[in-house]
Amino acid sequence: MKTKAYSGRLAACVIAASLAVAGCAEMQQASQGQRTAAGAGAGALAGAGLGALIGDSSRSAAVGAGIGAVVGGIAGYNWQGVKRDVRASGADSLGVDVVEMPDGSLKVNIPSTVSFDTGRYELKPALLPVLDSVSNALVQHPELSAVALGHTDSTGSDSTNQTLSLNRAQAVTNYLSSQGVQSSRLLAQGRSSAEPVGDNSTQQGRAMNRRVELFLYASE
Repeated sequence: MKTKAYSGRLAACVIAASLAVAGCAEMQQASQGQRTAAGAGAGALAGAGLGALIGDSSRSAAVGAGIGAVVGGIAGYNWQGVKRDVRASGADSLGVDVVEMPDGSLKVNIPSTVSFDTGRYELKPALLPVLDSVSNALVQHPELSAVALGHTDSTGSDSTNQTLSLNRAQAVTNYLSSQGVQSSRLLAQGRSSAEPVGDNSTQQGRAMNRRVELFLYASE
């Protein structure tokens, strides 16, 4: 009788463990499916991880601080030639920062002074040589992709700022695409005023917040 009882308990444990494993597998598959759906706009090169990272507003600030690890980017990618060309296009004189990030990505920070007029999303002519150098790098190096994040200050409604920030990011990626970069290697996201880098109570701070951050990364 004890043997039968023990066998019964053992069988129950095995069944419970099997159900738990199956449940975990289903949850993992569902999670992977969600990440894949979120990343579809980034194209096959960027994959699900990038879409999940960009789409999660609580983690969007991690772009440029963890993008390489998430998308399988090549840490330690040699950006010297790209940085040299972008700076030679006039980036430094325009106040466009070109910075290598710890994760291996390259951040091109485009301030409002050279990107867009207030409330507009048409690219200023002065910025085009810089974007031309970025597009040349993307064309010459097919292992590279780019993510453009548009930002606004806190002036105006959230819905207006969201639309404006997305339009500004898309203006950048649309221009890169017009210069021969495959759209599957480009992603645009609007972050509205959710991620300020300056004090929105001051004119200078608001100007700092109106920007487009363009991240270049290399995939394995």
